[in-house]
Amino acid sequence: MPVPVPRQRIVSAAAPGAVAAATGTGTDLTLLVVEDDPAGAFAVPEMLDAGDGTRVRIRTARNLTEAERLLTDDVHCILVDLALPGPRAAADDPLAPLRHILRLAPRHAVLALAASTDAELAAEAVRVGAQDHLFREELDGRLLSRAIRYAVERKRADAVQVKLTESRLRAQENARLERGLLPTPLLEGSDLRFAARYRPGRSRALLGGDFYDTVRTPDGTVHAMIGDVCGHGPDEAALGVELRIAWRALTFAGLCGDELLSTLQQVLEHERESEEIFATLCTVDIAPDGRRAGLCLAGHPAPLIARKGRPALLLPYEDGGPALGLLPRARWPRRQVELGGSWSLLMYTDGLIEGRSAGPGSPRLGQDGMVEMINRQLAEGLRGEELLEAAVAEVRSLNGGELTDDVAVLALERARG
Repeated sequence: MPVPVPRQRIVSAAAPGAVAAATGTGTDLTLLVVEDDPAGAFAVPEMLDAGDGTRVRIRTARNLTEAERLLTDDVHCILVDLALPGPRAAADDPLAPLRHILRLAPRHAVLALAASTDAELAAEAVRVGAQDHLFREELDGRLLSRAIRYAVERKRADAVQVKLTESRLRAQENARLERGLLPTPLLEGSDLRFAARYRPGRSRALLGGDFYDTVRTPDGTVHAMIGDVCGHGPDEAALGVELRIAWRALTFAGLCGDELLSTLQQVLEHERESEEIFATLCTVDIAPDGRRAGLCLAGHPAPLIARKGRPALLLPYEDGGPALGLLPRARWPRRQVELGGSWSLLMYTDGLIEGRSAGPGSPRLGQDGMVEMINRQLAEGLRGEELLEAAVAEVRSLNGGELTDDVAVLALERARG
């Protein structure tokens, strides 16, 4: 049987410009009136001309079932008569019709209509979720049109506020999660001083594809690592965390050099999303006496060492192996390096050297430019945290703006002779 088409009237809205402010000049508003007048003669007063082309279309539903059928996407506001019979299951709840509409239309503005003798019930309707209430005896064109406009705008503002709150809570949760994933150096019992700076390339992120860690094993050896997963998104950041945690576990298990890197490559191959994903890595294991170290490079830039009274220079890098994930049976030789008595070791990712040297269009800073910059800053007396902060800030300044790549840099320093 065909469904009857409900009555629909178009009346002009009051208060010039008010509806336009809420919904855009010339945009029609649709009001769904849900009332229990068996004659269907609910009297909506004539509304004044808004003067901006805005009109209010009025649909009338006689019960909740019909309201559900008429509740289409073009409805902006619903006026619910609180005297309307509610669902049988909630016959004792005078606000049952309103609660039903609120569940049915969570994104729509809702007005409650009540008799002036039911002021307490009308106020409770607002507490339950209606944007406002109206008294039947006081209703006129100006009041109704203003209430519709304000309800629509208030609902829109509430929705925006909910989204902002959800976004802020989600950002706070993500920030706590990312902070928890950043490493805490384990150097208890070591005389080495540690400093680190981390700057992800992604906007509003705390974690990127770069990763680092430093631990001291029971035999007194200090192990340091820094790496870079290709790419800058959250998947790369997650893979970097996995590799860092795996490195820490394998290091405490006694693995070092080629054996450790081969195992990390297996982790990478199992965890990466595609075969094109790879990671560069630099590992250093510093002997308990602090005077020598083992160095392994997997497609990663060589560390920089600054010894007391001598300019900083790059550690040897000729014997490095390929990045993890490129060759299935690759090998990574471990090279012995003499550190000396007093030294500073700087480990970094390529984000520190791939920025521009003099703004957009200029050559890359490169390792030579970085060594020159660090030597100048060392000559100014910068060390530790101050040195890393100055280095990252100058690289950004030379680039002429924010760096697009992640940047991680850490320093280990031994002051004794």
